[in-house]
Amino acid sequence: MYPDTIYPSQVVFPGMRMSGGVEWAVHSCVALAGVAEPVPAATLARLNDLSMTYLAKQMQSLARAGLVHSVQGKAGGYVLARPASEISVLDVVLAIEGSEPQFTCTEIRQRGPLAASPEDCLRSCAVHRAMLAAEEAWRGSLRSVTVADLVATVDRDSGPDVLARVRGWLAAPTD
Repeated sequence: MYPDTIYPSQVVFPGMRMSGGVEWAVHSCVALAGVAEPVPAATLARLNDLSMTYLAKQMQSLARAGLVHSVQGKAGGYVLARPASEISVLDVVLAIEGSEPQFTCTEIRQRGPLAASPEDCLRSCAVHRAMLAAEEAWRGSLRSVTVADLVATVDRDSGPDVLARVRGWLAAPTD
């Protein structure tokens, strides 16, 4: 699935950048896994000391993607739209970042003093193929991990009471 131990200094992917909203959205989905009642965005933001305004935008993106339901009214908030085992990390990333590829080929081979003709460029160049392969591997890795997998990892790494405490706090937040 993914390595058991990753240290913050190892999580550097030059060129593969995701907004902080992805991290916030994934953490929010993990927190929402197993909650019984809708959780307001303000409560989710307080849980991790995040900007409520910015987190609300991420939650709206998750709702538009069908990953969470937005419940209106006094007891409103967010709940997962389907089981955590059916929401991949890639689903969350695409909801927040969009589906545009990380690499866009500009057909540089057809520029400059030695420009190749379009007829000589019918096949993608090696650089483009390498970048597409890397992106597919990255997407495949994120596709293979679900929110339920992350929940199980939290339970295994931090103890089964951690998420129970989070769910309890979400139901009745305190300072």
